[in-house]
Amino acid sequence: MKFAFVFPGQGSQSVGMMHAYGDAAVVRSTFDEASAALGRDLWQLAAEGPAEALSQTVNTQPLMLTAGVAVWRLWQERGGPMPAMVAGHSLGEYSALVAAGVVDLKDAVPLVELRARAMQEAVPAGEGAMAAILGMDVETIKAVCVDAAQGQVVQAVNFNAPEQTVIAGHAAAVQRAADACKAQGAKRAVLLPVSAPFHCSLMQPAADKLEQRLAALDLRGPIIPVLNNVDVVMEHESARIKDALVRQAAAPVRWVEIMRAMQAAGISHVFECGPGKVLSGVTRRCADGLAGAAINDLAGLEAALITVRD
Repeated sequence: MKFAFVFPGQGSQSVGMMHAYGDAAVVRSTFDEASAALGRDLWQLAAEGPAEALSQTVNTQPLMLTAGVAVWRLWQERGGPMPAMVAGHSLGEYSALVAAGVVDLKDAVPLVELRARAMQEAVPAGEGAMAAILGMDVETIKAVCVDAAQGQVVQAVNFNAPEQTVIAGHAAAVQRAADACKAQGAKRAVLLPVSAPFHCSLMQPAADKLEQRLAALDLRGPIIPVLNNVDVVMEHESARIKDALVRQAAAPVRWVEIMRAMQAAGISHVFECGPGKVLSGVTRRCADGLAGAAINDLAGLEAALITVRD
């Protein structure tokens, strides 16, 4: 069978999330490595929280990167075969790149912390917002956003499933768009508890800072193809991978297209590598016939191993 791994981003974190993987030494050693690179104890933060600290972007991004890589290493340690391709949702793309050998974890952790700080600083607290629009087609949402902008920014930024799209931008414009979507028939329009309007054009200052940091890093060609967020393509050259990561910060996450591209490439199973089960939950909704499963605990890991070996 041909399978892929995907890595979750922000929103899948929870206090004690790594306890589900038992006392595997490789999980703890991965956190030790990341903590040393960052200069603070990520394991204690993941294990004890508090939840408010986990939800702060500057903590969430290094934590979820490390968690995804830790579970990937556990998969390898248990004899799991290599997937045909990998991808990650937003921040999760960095976990995918570590798994694919493009960048070392010790370099990726401070990189995503910088990314998090830059995103937080790009828009003053309270001035930006995001909202999930459920039960409305993408083209209608885009049209609503154009009308609701009124000189501000509001854009469709996360295409998570055909009936689940996230919008982001200035808080007032997001509220206008959310209200208009509900008025035009959306099942729900829910403001998200986030600290910045990720992936919209207001994140361009963050992209610029990210570009400066990436310029100083040496990236390698991937040993596993990585399907990226911004173009839904698999890049192999360092300069092109860097360019895609820079543009990703202020551009939409095209998750539906990523799932459909995997299906078109012959992938039959997609395994979510890390805490949570958000991505595995939308897999079939993105591409009918594509099976999704979460490796969010030891039982999930064992089930995935059985599936890929059958």
